[in-house]
Amino acid sequence: MSFLTRHDVTGERELLAVFVEQQADQIATSLYGLSHEDLGRAASASAMTLGALARHALLMIEGTVLRVQAAPEASAPAPRTPEQAAAEGPIDPSALREEDTAESLGTALREAGAALGAALLTADPATSVPIPQAPWFPTEGEWTVRWVALHLVEELARHAGHADILRESLDGKGTYELNARSDGEPWPAEWAQG
Repeated sequence: MSFLTRHDVTGERELLAVFVEQQADQIATSLYGLSHEDLGRAASASAMTLGALARHALLMIEGTVLRVQAAPEASAPAPRTPEQAAAEGPIDPSALREEDTAESLGTALREAGAALGAALLTADPATSVPIPQAPWFPTEGEWTVRWVALHLVEELARHAGHADILRESLDGKGTYELNARSDGEPWPAEWAQG
């Protein structure tokens, strides 16, 4: 997926799907070429690592897929693992797993983004979605598939920006370079050389 979100979408469902997938892809791209040690290294005054941020984003997406798939049954809680429920809270800087690699996390983020995109393509945007039970979410009211999708775009965009800062702090590589390299394109690009 390229740096820019596709613009040839034909409707609201596709637009929501494309933007969610793009933001998941941008977080995945920030991991490109990193070692396990780099994934677990805090690169700023914060204890946050790219690996923990990627794990958090992955669990948020997976939890949202379950909520969107449960949307026709708005009163039924979406089944989630304790990890998925925890992902909706503060990011755990120790969330990186021993088996995690930049490639495995990047692949998992892209697959989860595609799964959510597919769920959004089939869900009615106006359908009610179960609100997760957590102290920071309202206990009354309703969310729609549309609202959940836009909220996740907002959250993933925030985390993609955070991932950009962490990655630049690790090795100075920025978004344009990482997108080009992960897409197999040369860097520096022709336009960047002039």
